Amino acid sequence: MAERRTVTVYFDYKSPYAFLAKDPAYELERDFPVRVDWLPYTLDIPSFLGSATVDDSGRVIEEQRNAHQWRRVRYSYMDCRRQARKRGLVIRGPQKIWDSTLASRGMLYAKRQGDAILRRYHDAVFERFWKRELDIEDPDVVRAVLVEAGADTAGFPAYLIGEGREELQRVGRAAEAIGVFGVPTFVLDGESFWGREHLPDIREILMEASA
Repeated sequence: MAERRTVTVYFDYKSPYAFLAKDPAYELERDFPVRVDWLPYTLDIPSFLGSATVDDSGRVIEEQRNAHQWRRVRYSYMDCRRQARKRGLVIRGPQKIWDSTLASRGMLYAKRQGDAILRRYHDAVFERFWKRELDIEDPDVVRAVLVEAGADTAGFPAYLIGEGREELQRVGRAAEAIGVFGVPTFVLDGESFWGREHLPDIREILMEASA
């Protein structure tokens, strides 16, 4: 039997590309003797794409973004929606640059309670956020998703403001130490692959090892 290996997946809930990579990453565990280790990496989107806020109709009400950045952002969401439609997924452009750190700490908390709880939490946050149905900046909302996923949340409020904050920062520093700068990033045997378009390469490596 082939040795069970680990594929680490760095993600951010506010990345549509990470959302599109979620289910194909699950399939690695289905198809190969691997464990997928999910880790959050918080993107600083304004540093490279600027920032903007829009109303419900899509009208820009605040922006710090140049014309080049707007072209990149508009193309990115158009491309992600095109790919999402093929799989029956919904991606609605966010109305602002969200702070995903609370949801990421919630994910780390869910992870401590087992793979099943983690997966239910992970699916709910990704899917509802991209439908604009989930406020990932509200700790009560994040806790409610944990409860729905089956987590014991008695220790969550304390974790959220203490150990969870420290753990998320520690994970981020470790990611950057190995060269992570964007999501989704997959790490297999110390080699990094940025973007879901590299999943066929990862599958090929795992297939060769399983032969």
